[in-house]
Amino acid sequence: MPAVARLRPNDFFSPEEWAGLSARSSWKGLALVIHCWGVIALAVALGVWIPWLIPLSVMVIGTRQLGLAILMHEAAHAGLHPNLKVNDWVGHWLCAVPIGASLSAYRPYHLSHHKYAQQVEDPDLPLSAPFPVTRASLRRKIIRDLTGQTFFKQRIAPFFVRVPPDEDLPEGARVTARSAAPFLLVNGAMLAGAILAGVWWAYFALWLLPLATWFPMVTRLRNIAEHACVENSEIDPLRQARTTHAAWWERAFIAPYWVNFHAEHHIFMHLPCWSLKRAHRLLAEKGVTEAMEVAPGYGAVLAEASGR
Repeated sequence: MPAVARLRPNDFFSPEEWAGLSARSSWKGLALVIHCWGVIALAVALGVWIPWLIPLSVMVIGTRQLGLAILMHEAAHAGLHPNLKVNDWVGHWLCAVPIGASLSAYRPYHLSHHKYAQQVEDPDLPLSAPFPVTRASLRRKIIRDLTGQTFFKQRIAPFFVRVPPDEDLPEGARVTARSAAPFLLVNGAMLAGAILAGVWWAYFALWLLPLATWFPMVTRLRNIAEHACVENSEIDPLRQARTTHAAWWERAFIAPYWVNFHAEHHIFMHLPCWSLKRAHRLLAEKGVTEAMEVAPGYGAVLAEASGR
């Protein structure tokens, strides 16, 4: 099938509005990376200091691991820094590698997703095509995520056996296996740091456990919210993805760094992530969001996705 249709920014924004929205920054992307690691560090410290708060720390850290994936995604669009070498180094070593991903492998895969969004050539189509499902099916998927089964299937099993593709293992998960050596190197350094600090167990309880449980779960919720059950998404450029309004607690535990404004990202895929909320507000003022897929919250999306 041909590539999806693209819309022109000047059909929606004045030159001044678009210049403000699309401007790259030499510090905002880097500040987000620092913020992400700062939140992780504080959550680790909290779990070490008050062990009975480890479940809360696991949720916070798992969401910020998703935050690292989101910032890797930003780097794939060259949005973290105007200097491409800085953009790619930060996006790869500080965002992708710690969570077992590879920016160089992810970028062509992800740009293909944008080129063929919701069409048969879209490599992310297996993430949204099965929906809606039954509540029991969605519950089983979430249980697999929170018990580490999804992590094992995506990150461990491919090294030993050939895992057949299904909705839980799209091509996007397979490319992470290419960064095994850097992942082990960086995570080995993190474990060594925990040992030197006298809290060896913190690496397992406050980094590896979130990576194996909460991170896969919120990644699934993100994927469902972005593209599942969006009518006419394969033909309407305004409906290639869904934007989901997120309360403060949803931004803290499910959708960091404006990832919930996914419709705007697909319409104008080179906008920096920090501009997406403002773009949504401007589009709403112009009445454009009435033609877009916009959900009031993640609960509403999950209710629709499990309504079969």
